[in-house]
Amino acid sequence: MATLHKIYPIPLPDPLRLYVLKRITGVMDGITIANGYAHDLNGKVFRGRALFGEGDPIPMLSILEVPIPVDQLPSPGSESKGGWELMVQGFAPDDRDNPTDPAHLLLADVKKCFGLEKQKENWDKPQDGIFGLGGIVDKMYIGTGVVRPADEISAKAYFWLTITLDIVEDLADPYNA
Repeated sequence: MATLHKIYPIPLPDPLRLYVLKRITGVMDGITIANGYAHDLNGKVFRGRALFGEGDPIPMLSILEVPIPVDQLPSPGSESKGGWELMVQGFAPDDRDNPTDPAHLLLADVKKCFGLEKQKENWDKPQDGIFGLGGIVDKMYIGTGVVRPADEISAKAYFWLTITLDIVEDLADPYNA
């Protein structure tokens, strides 16, 4: 597969990685009851937020980069290929009797969303690829997820789900796709 920026260079409004994060946010905003999910997350998906408070919506999601990056494969020139590990953290409403049940349901919706995107790995046109970014995002690996009850990290039940994206980027021009 050729990389998207070699097929047709497209200047981006944001650096490539931020552009990808915005595309992921847009796809997860589509987790709605009208789209066949159990939750409505439209407008409740955030990037880079680790702290939330009482005024934030529940349920909600946050996309974070893991603190230690995956090693990149050495490549000639200014092109970089390799895994980019992200973590989705989700917060669910309370259930007094079974505190983690709502977080499991929310995690299932996120896995379903990512599973549908993963089916786009064998794209014919770049816009048909994962998150509409064929040639930039070649593969996606979805973790198993971890669900936790309220604790010192969160007053609500929550989950973590890692995804790793195999991405291709031009280091000499981070605004080019």
